[in-house]
Amino acid sequence: MAALLRDGATALFLDFDGTLVDLAAKPDAIEVHPGLALALKGLAQRLDGRLALVSGRSIDDLEQHLGPLSVAVAGSHGAEKRLADGSVLGAKPDGIETAVTSELATFALTHNIDLETKSHGAALHYRSVPDKEDEARAFAAQIAQTHGLEVKLGKCVVELVARGANKGSAVRAFMETKPFLGSRPFFIGDDVTDEDGFAACAKLGGDGILVGTRESKARYVLKGVADVHQWLELV
Repeated sequence: MAALLRDGATALFLDFDGTLVDLAAKPDAIEVHPGLALALKGLAQRLDGRLALVSGRSIDDLEQHLGPLSVAVAGSHGAEKRLADGSVLGAKPDGIETAVTSELATFALTHNIDLETKSHGAALHYRSVPDKEDEARAFAAQIAQTHGLEVKLGKCVVELVARGANKGSAVRAFMETKPFLGSRPFFIGDDVTDEDGFAACAKLGGDGILVGTRESKARYVLKGVADVHQWLELV
């Protein structure tokens, strides 16, 4: 980390689940280190403000686990973006239709799948019933086609979000604003949805850092959440 900072102005974009906190059976079951928010604030200061969380969770959900955030943050796969000073970046996105949520709720109930509703999307979590993966993905694809939404696939989760919402678009939006402008960006994440962030950073002169082991566009690798905390000097 210190060597990277010596190379020039650096920006860091961090995924949350599977990167800063370990994955759990259900979204609300994660365990967050009580000092994580304060540590992230300190990291942002080291980076002269060039730090952003970029998560599939909504911003409200992130703050339920971390408390009020004083760093830049993008939620719902980039559908909502907020700068460190609290100002909204870009247009406020629309939520998904009630009819979509109703269809997802019925499917989740009949298939024993957990439904997570968000302000700008919804997610079907099948970690507890992995044999339902194909059905969940097929149903989400059908709903997306009918209602003009986009499907995001992750680790034991399939999500529905507005078209064009992805972590790469969030990176590009932040990189056009101060203090990110002109810096070299790196994205740290574990899931397939982070690949858009890796690619965006690579095109802007930076790169991706994969957490875990799988095929990826990222050039660099950290083994797990503990390694992320150590490399970022959060512990």
